[in-house]
Amino acid sequence: MSIKIKLFASLAESLKRREVVLEYEEGMTASSVWAEISEGAVLPPDVMMALNMAYCEGDAEIEDGDEVAYFPPVTGG
Repeated sequence: MSIKIKLFASLAESLKRREVVLEYEEGMTASSVWAEISEGAVLPPDVMMALNMAYCEGDAEIEDGDEVAYFPPVTGG
């Protein structure tokens, strides 16, 4: 029973990894997964989250086998 986490761009750089596999625990949310993989770091503002390739909010409940992704804000010129 596990979930896969993907990190992109500056988030991957700051946590020094692009993918993480965690043991699934009942009651997990997108925000609680971030807290666990970042060792309690505050989720940066404007970070987008996706659950199984669909954008979600931090309170989205995670199920066994799900994939959660975190994307930093996009900037450009």
